[in-house]
Amino acid sequence: MSSQKESTARTLMVAFLVCLVCSVFVAGAAIALKPAQVENRQLDKQRSILAIAGLGKEGMSSSQVKALFAERIDARIVDLETGKFSDEQNPETFDPLKSSKNPQSSSVLTGADDIASIKRRERFTTVYLVEQDGKLETVILPVRGYGLWSTLHGFMALQGDLNTVAGLGFYQHAETPGLGGEVDNPKWKSLWLGKTLFDGKGELAIEIVKGNVDPQSAQANHQVDGLAGATLTQNGVNNLLQFWLGENGFAQFLANLHKGEA
Repeated sequence: MSSQKESTARTLMVAFLVCLVCSVFVAGAAIALKPAQVENRQLDKQRSILAIAGLGKEGMSSSQVKALFAERIDARIVDLETGKFSDEQNPETFDPLKSSKNPQSSSVLTGADDIASIKRRERFTTVYLVEQDGKLETVILPVRGYGLWSTLHGFMALQGDLNTVAGLGFYQHAETPGLGGEVDNPKWKSLWLGKTLFDGKGELAIEIVKGNVDPQSAQANHQVDGLAGATLTQNGVNNLLQFWLGENGFAQFLANLHKGEA
């Protein structure tokens, strides 16, 4: 009987030691790989920003992406409360998404204010400027909002007039492949180029429509073809654009930048 107990104890001890050793290896690997994972996420974001700005090329190496980003992209912090640039954060290290989860650096959104379903909005965020000879060519704004299954994280690029769309793309989401996932389709993304955000009265008019845009419509230049079979994802994109281009998002910043007062 004692022999059986001893055998059971030894088995449990061996199992415990194996689990302990495996846990140490897994934890060690996670810690060792974390810097590389952070760098890869940053690199993916830089690729996305360059692509949205029309500067990136397929097949660029990591070093080429970093060099081009450093040469052409100027990251700046914007205070969404004032709509002006701020020096309170370092754009190279500041994480707006992390800041949005901190009650001290973000505000709660409720009801109609939370049309993008993001729950909290950070006070400070990072925008990206492309300038040539001191003249603003492109401004890239971070946008996010809930679709059908996930929060879509992306960027919208505007030409120097701050009204004409230069690009729209999402670098992270979990929408249904072939349906909501069509937000990644190059053909659909190309439909945004040249569209204008505001109508003649200065009202935000950009939207995705059901079906195809009527080229004869007076609103055609503010409209983009819908995503077939992906109504909820489409609504999510419409909602996140309404939020981030509205008063709770970048509206004041764009107005200040247009007047040269940002």
